[in-house]
Amino acid sequence: MRLGQTVPNFEADTTKGPIKFHEWQGNSWVVLFSHPADFTPVCTTELGRIAVHQPEFAKRNTKCLAHSVDALHSHVDWVNDIKSYCLDIPGDFPYPIIADPTRDLAVSLGMLDEEQKKDPEVGKTIRALFIISPDHKVRLSMFYPMSTGRNVDEILRTIDSLQLTDRLKVVATPANWTPGTKVMILPTVTDEEAHKLFPKGFDKVSMPSGVNYVRTTENY
Repeated sequence: MRLGQTVPNFEADTTKGPIKFHEWQGNSWVVLFSHPADFTPVCTTELGRIAVHQPEFAKRNTKCLAHSVDALHSHVDWVNDIKSYCLDIPGDFPYPIIADPTRDLAVSLGMLDEEQKKDPEVGKTIRALFIISPDHKVRLSMFYPMSTGRNVDEILRTIDSLQLTDRLKVVATPANWTPGTKVMILPTVTDEEAHKLFPKGFDKVSMPSGVNYVRTTENY
């Protein structure tokens, strides 16, 4: 799935019952993240930490949806393992895990090609993460190898950035941005417009090139 593409309204069986994606999503953002198999150690930690952080996703009007290419009964046993390993998960396991034993959904979401879906080595690449806005469009994607666990704080940070820049379309967030720190004013905004948009002020950074394109503000 490329950025800006609409996620299909797929139907799937999950650990919390069958879903039809668009209806299940409703008006929420979604983090859809995939796994090449159940009972894999790195994935176990990821599902656990995302479950622990569920209240943080809820604050951001964001639902979590996991995807793994094993059968539903296997997912149920895996969830019990995850809860046993991550003892700080509050209450019931908070989000559904899609069963995709045929890998058909993995193919339709562009994680692998049809002719490769039965190849066990290629199957290890099913490690995608998509952040999907309420209009069902892919807004961000990350692909991780099996050896590298996802950073939940980074997932939350990118959601914050996407939601901020949707609300305030004249800014972008710089490297290592976190909420409350400086944002960049887009070059398409004139200084006159910037003064109206940010009456408390903004900073202009002079560059050796003489091109004035870096302006920052904390007043947003």
